[in-house]
Amino acid sequence: MTLTILRTGPLTVIKDEGRPGHAGQGVAPSGAVDRGAYARANELVGNPRGAAVLECTLGGLRVRFDEPATVALTGTDAVLTVDGTRTAVEEVVSVPAGAEVAVTMPRRGLRSYLAVRGGLAVPAVLGSRSTDRLAGIGPAKPAVGDTLPIGPAPTAPSSVDVPPQAGDPDAPLEVDLGPRDDWFTAAAIETLLSAEFTVSPSSDSVGLRLDGPVLARARTDELPSEGVVRGSVQVPPDGHPIVFQADHPVTGGYPVIAVLTPAAADRAAQARPGARLRFVVAPA
Repeated sequence: MTLTILRTGPLTVIKDEGRPGHAGQGVAPSGAVDRGAYARANELVGNPRGAAVLECTLGGLRVRFDEPATVALTGTDAVLTVDGTRTAVEEVVSVPAGAEVAVTMPRRGLRSYLAVRGGLAVPAVLGSRSTDRLAGIGPAKPAVGDTLPIGPAPTAPSSVDVPPQAGDPDAPLEVDLGPRDDWFTAAAIETLLSAEFTVSPSSDSVGLRLDGPVLARARTDELPSEGVVRGSVQVPPDGHPIVFQADHPVTGGYPVIAVLTPAAADRAAQARPGARLRFVVAPA
């Protein structure tokens, strides 16, 4: 069974759970930018954890399957259409062989996840089928005309009764302060937790660049490079924070004032340029 790319939209890449354990080789985990939406798409079609899917930015994706397929779309309010017929959001959809499956542009959110029962069976690199845009490893970005193999369908039934995820998309992003919050003034910490920041157009799957008030340092000495994780809020010398996303570097040379919780990092993955973000300390 195969999937043929008819249109990619602004950006479509292949993603799975990532490739942890290779930091010593200079390779970050990468993986899906919105981990929760990715996992949910696989759950809906009955795939095991780690199956590869298509991560589609701002819709526009069109594909065709050569055999009947079972698919699901998660992550945004984008609509999945089958030969022009709209389906419900986060619905398990049966697709006839040869039908054209399309993802509309979402009104809210940034990244949609299209999972097919069986998962994308492209070759793995260092144990993962994720495209890492910073390191330049993993599968190439799908192009129009590409044919991607689909793996065998799992024996477990699809989770058709999973309710849609809930939550306030405008709520502040929860963070844990540190590990270098002591490098900043008390006023900078207060600003981080009270001000509003705007997502810059230069943001991508490596990091969200934020415009807004400057976070002033209490220390001006140079910090040796140290390991960073997804959700790290790193502050360069200009005082404007960067929130690292899935394709972040392995190390960073600027102090990290806070780290988003995993759920908050997923929500940040859906923030479009121009979106306004606020931060709050996660409850103990």
